[in-house]
Amino acid sequence: MDKTIMGIDIGSTTVKIAVLEGRKTVYMAYERHYSDMVNTVVRMIKDCYGELGDISCHAAVTGSGGLSISKWLGLPFVQEVIACSRAVREFIPHADVVIELGGEDAKITYLKGGIEQRMNASCAGGTGAFIDQMAALLNTDALGLNEYARHSKVIYPIASRCGVFAKTDIQPLLNEGARKEDIAASIFQAVVNQTIGGLACGKPIRGRVAFLGGPFYFLPELRKRFMLSLKDCKEAICPDNSQLYAAMGAALSAAKEKPVRLCELYNRAQGIKGKKDEESKALAPLFTSHEEYEAFKKRHALAGAKRGCLAGYRGRTYLGIDAGSTTTKAVLIGKDGEILYSRYCSNEGSPLNKLAAILKDLYGKLPREAVISKATVTGYGEALIKAAFHADFGIIETLAHYKAARFFQPEVDFILDIGGQDMKCLRIKDGAIDSILLNEACSSGCGSFIESFASSLGMTVEEFSGLGLFAAAPVDLGTKCTVFMNSKVKQAQKEGAGIPDISAGLAYSVIKNALYKVIKLRDDVVPGVKIVVQGGTFHNDSVLRAMELILGKEVVRPEIAGLMGAYGAALYSRENDEGALNRTADFEDPEDVNKARSCILTEEELSGFSMTSSCKRCDKCTNHCLLTINTFSTGESFITGNRCERGAGKEAAGGEKLPNIYDYKYRRTFAYRPLPIDKAKRGVIGIPRVLNMYENYPFWFTMLTSLGFRVVLSPKSDKSIYEKGLETIPSESACYPAKLCHGHIISLIENGVDTIFYPSVVYEKKEYKNVQNHYNCPIVISYPEVVRNNIDEIKSGQVRFISPFLSLDDEKVLAKRICEEFSQFGVTLDEAKKAVKEACRERERYRQDIRNKGEETLRLLRKSGKKGIILCGKPYHVDPEINHGIAELISSYGLAVLTEDSVAHLAGLNYKLRVVDQWTYNSRLYRAANLVCGEPDLELVQLNSFGCGLDAVTSDQIGEILASAGKLYTIIKIDEGSNLGAARIRIRSLIAAVQERERRACRPEKKEIDWKTPLFTRKMRGTHTILAPQMAPIHFELIREALRASGYRMDVLPAVDRPAIDEGLKYVNNDACYPAVILVGQVVRALKSGKYDPKNTSVIITQSGGGCRATNYLALLKLGLRQAGFPDVPLISVNAAGLERQPGFKYSAGLLNRGLMALVYGDLFMRVLYRTRPYERFRGSANILFEKWMDAAKDNVRNGSYLKFRSNIRAIIRDFDMLEISDVKKPRVGIVGEIFLKYHPTSNNDIVNILEQEGAEAVVPDLMDYLLYSAYNARFRYKYLAGKKMNMWFGYLAERYIRGFRRFMEIELEKSRRFSPPTPIDELAGMASRVLSLGNQTGEGWLVTAEMIEFIEQGIDNIICVQPLACLPNHVTGKGMIKPVKELFPFANIIPIDYDPGISAVNQLNRIKLMLANAFEEKDSRLS
Repeated sequence: MDKTIMGIDIGSTTVKIAVLEGRKTVYMAYERHYSDMVNTVVRMIKDCYGELGDISCHAAVTGSGGLSISKWLGLPFVQEVIACSRAVREFIPHADVVIELGGEDAKITYLKGGIEQRMNASCAGGTGAFIDQMAALLNTDALGLNEYARHSKVIYPIASRCGVFAKTDIQPLLNEGARKEDIAASIFQAVVNQTIGGLACGKPIRGRVAFLGGPFYFLPELRKRFMLSLKDCKEAICPDNSQLYAAMGAALSAAKEKPVRLCELYNRAQGIKGKKDEESKALAPLFTSHEEYEAFKKRHALAGAKRGCLAGYRGRTYLGIDAGSTTTKAVLIGKDGEILYSRYCSNEGSPLNKLAAILKDLYGKLPREAVISKATVTGYGEALIKAAFHADFGIIETLAHYKAARFFQPEVDFILDIGGQDMKCLRIKDGAIDSILLNEACSSGCGSFIESFASSLGMTVEEFSGLGLFAAAPVDLGTKCTVFMNSKVKQAQKEGAGIPDISAGLAYSVIKNALYKVIKLRDDVVPGVKIVVQGGTFHNDSVLRAMELILGKEVVRPEIAGLMGAYGAALYSRENDEGALNRTADFEDPEDVNKARSCILTEEELSGFSMTSSCKRCDKCTNHCLLTINTFSTGESFITGNRCERGAGKEAAGGEKLPNIYDYKYRRTFAYRPLPIDKAKRGVIGIPRVLNMYENYPFWFTMLTSLGFRVVLSPKSDKSIYEKGLETIPSESACYPAKLCHGHIISLIENGVDTIFYPSVVYEKKEYKNVQNHYNCPIVISYPEVVRNNIDEIKSGQVRFISPFLSLDDEKVLAKRICEEFSQFGVTLDEAKKAVKEACRERERYRQDIRNKGEETLRLLRKSGKKGIILCGKPYHVDPEINHGIAELISSYGLAVLTEDSVAHLAGLNYKLRVVDQWTYNSRLYRAANLVCGEPDLELVQLNSFGCGLDAVTSDQIGEILASAGKLYTIIKIDEGSNLGAARIRIRSLIAAVQERERRACRPEKKEIDWKTPLFTRKMRGTHTILAPQMAPIHFELIREALRASGYRMDVLPAVDRPAIDEGLKYVNNDACYPAVILVGQVVRALKSGKYDPKNTSVIITQSGGGCRATNYLALLKLGLRQAGFPDVPLISVNAAGLERQPGFKYSAGLLNRGLMALVYGDLFMRVLYRTRPYERFRGSANILFEKWMDAAKDNVRNGSYLKFRSNIRAIIRDFDMLEISDVKKPRVGIVGEIFLKYHPTSNNDIVNILEQEGAEAVVPDLMDYLLYSAYNARFRYKYLAGKKMNMWFGYLAERYIRGFRRFMEIELEKSRRFSPPTPIDELAGMASRVLSLGNQTGEGWLVTAEMIEFIEQGIDNIICVQPLACLPNHVTGKGMIKPVKELFPFANIIPIDYDPGISAVNQLNRIKLMLANAFEEKDSRLS
């Protein structure tokens, strides 16, 4: 008789139970848990028991929410991807690939050619929850979305990285009249793109594809979009009960477990009601009593608005309409600003119909003696509403909110407005807007997230928010983006947090996001004296209370907080009613009423109002925009989706248009005619139109043409180019410009180009004397390596791909390198020299042309008094597909558009920057910003590609430069999403603020930029405590002794310090990498603790001096210390590049020797401790032995005896060799990746302990390898990149010196029976060279890849690649090299894990469990 087996799948949004007898399903259940996982599970077990009776079954639990509940129920837990794979093998064994979508989880399993499994890392974009959120925007549910999609005609590009970006794309489409049917299908296509680009990550989906999970089961249109996109899919498999496969797999996995009777399981379930993990950090309650809440409400009721009676009103009235992202608001005021009528409602995905209904209602109540004299519209839908309803004026929403706030509080100096997807912070000085801060491309922390979450629980916002008012333990959900916050909410739910605690936690999170991310508020700093808060989100008393608690200050919330945009628009209508000479007079003549009437549609005109939408491709320029044509019943039309005036049917207005250098530069860069094929003696060579080719194409075209090649350029970028390369992109968090590279290369291949030249340019031509270096960005340098290793046509040799590492700063060495790289074409050295010389001349001509255009434009602006904007960015930002037409948008406002490189040469820097000026493209930005400071007719807007790590360093510095002259700083984040709504708001806000300043004749206050580094003198060695931020606890404990023995009073900060993360987030740029956040947080927290006297404290950190942003951690620390109130603390930099020298800190021979001893001891302790602790026969014995030898090692480091060092090394290895261990086999897991995350337990969530607790052994590479790697790299730089010979020899000597200390450890480890010696650095370099160039030297560079291969060759097949979220070097040498490494070693089990303050630890644990489940399965199969 077949066993009865049971699987319980507890997902992020649903609970599923499947009971099987053999292959037959005898019971199934599927329910949403609405965030009440525990009670839903208890109820469903009860129902199952009630139906099946007290049977005996073998049960197991799976699912992202099942880990804690499985422990409480005493049932085994099966990782969900493993469970699903088990069911697939049993029920659909012919499947090649399985794609499973859950509520907030997405997985792909490749079943043929070795099992390989992927799951979403940190983002719920493209999952069931994503679909639910998008459906809510269309005022429907997932099934309604599916029905809409059946009738689609057009697909719009919608960002799929997360629901927030998608909303930013969808809401404007709705507001502009796009068909819901088309939007629905576009949402499903976004899910497809996210799955292929964000989950497959470079591994194609081929063969027979099974679609599992609730979204696929219930939404056939979603499956259809997948099948249309997966052209190589032979067959779509949609099995019965596909939504239950994880539960069925858990049941199959339970077959070998001990049986349990359902009655017993039911009793256990009854006992877990109200159970919770004690892990969630609790915040202070919002209100401790109802009396406190009543007093709060009474105080805020005082900020009431003056009201009037519409029914009895006579005369002129003024209408304001705020067409927001998710709501429509209307306010009608009288002559004294009194509110006569107001409406606030959701636009339910149809803002036009909603406003038409509001106007009809208003007209029905408007007395005959009253007239709407002027109507003004603001908000997201301003342009469409103004065109459709003939409103008199349209104003930018920041101005509308400012006018309303001033009306309520004339002395207001700070305004915070939080809407559905927008957050605006306005600082007011001397009655004018002093600065405007808006949330970036992301709408994290805005009202729509609370609304979506409430909706997912089946509640209104009011009901959900009300629950949080008296929550006893609000959950701390952090300040990251809403999808990461979603993960934190999910984690809190798993830990048993109740809905009230989550509600209050979200209220805190919204405010923390506004204050710490958008405003970047620091501790003990109140943003203003007279603070006004507004926007619909502040109708939520929980959010308002959180604001006051966090600030420690009472604020003003006008009674009409949600109507302030509309009220400000109504005030604007009143101000601009030029016909109202006597506003107090009543209308005596009916004709007077008609003369005073607004242009807005009348009641009669509204009665027949309707709109139809259609789409077409514009053919009036090369953008080929997808236009949405809205045709109104009046016969008029309104066109959206156009990037230029021509798409809207408008040619340039009379008068000359001001220059747009973006357009000029794009055309000038690629204005070269290739050789005719009959004159191309060396054939055809392709160049992709990507990244630094927007700077260097004139150079390479000229050089290759001189060598006799016909140069073929890839097509202009567009979405189809991006989609061509989608399934070859290995890192989902790489920037959009990098992702486009894949499609451009594939386009060249498809066009028959069999030779492609795409060099890795490490150094650009040095442009300024006073820069510390002239690197390219790590992505720009190394992305050819990613392309080469992830596009099969290149890997297979079908296409010759020439991608040498080069420097453009030395003509002589470059000619030699070109001769070497093109030797297969017979290029001689003389030919190469000639070609390089010609290319250099053309490069100068090209650059001078751009500069001449900039100077010409500047002269025009100075002469005419007109305005211009320097649209700062990187060279590739001139690509219209990347900038999404922002340059044309600025130009349409009558402004000149300049590029940073067209004018940066006109302004040097006469002061020291805070940052290390190390990247060529960024160096231009600082100088362009300095130019703007001295030009009254220029403003600066910076384009920032989402995921650009360098701009985390650059943007704060540019902001400081502009602030020194009182200039406004506007930054626009751009991604693959092409909606211009957010950009339009920012640019128009900037223009409005500048105009308001000029109108009020405000003269900004100028400040001196002063970043002098406080000195650390010889005298301070005796008085100053030197703080060292923690990185590697074992090593740093020993390094502390080395410095103390050398005369420095050093303290190392704690190894585990979670509060340091929160501290760091307050003082570090939002986009800075995780190690920088922790480093700054550790130091600031220590200085605030009172333990150290800031006047007698210094800080020491390392600086790499390379192209990674780690070189600028010191600059981030400088800023953080100044903002935290510690500007005079000296900073000591340990580096080999000569940066930030301090007179009181010297590298003595004794210090260096002791330091190397400490590092060798640290590496040895990691090797012997981690190798033995998982197997120790007596618990704790390995740690006791380690502590004994740690004390001895400290003594040795202090005395510096080399003889004692050798004897200790021998004895440590001997003692750990003799330690009693159990004879068990455990999976060994190598940890590679970014250096800080490999060793720092706070940053990696104590990954070594996690692995040991899960039954594995952690293997961590030596820290000494990084020093050897750094020294070894000088050889490559000298040979290939025009490096200095002296530096090469210095590197060689440093390598020998370091290896001299390690050599004795190597010898003793070779004798050991239990431990293995470290691999020599030249062997590691050889390993890395099998898949990538040793020119990959930014960050940990090729060492990451080498360590992967080293581990696999040592039999350690399981590898975790740890990296900070969006770590630039790891896009290349970490995630980017997983595919080629797995091609070399198909059995390798490698997973990348991103770390960041906002990423859920449970999500990371789930991925580790997935990897370990595979490892255990592999181990068991080998044993059997």
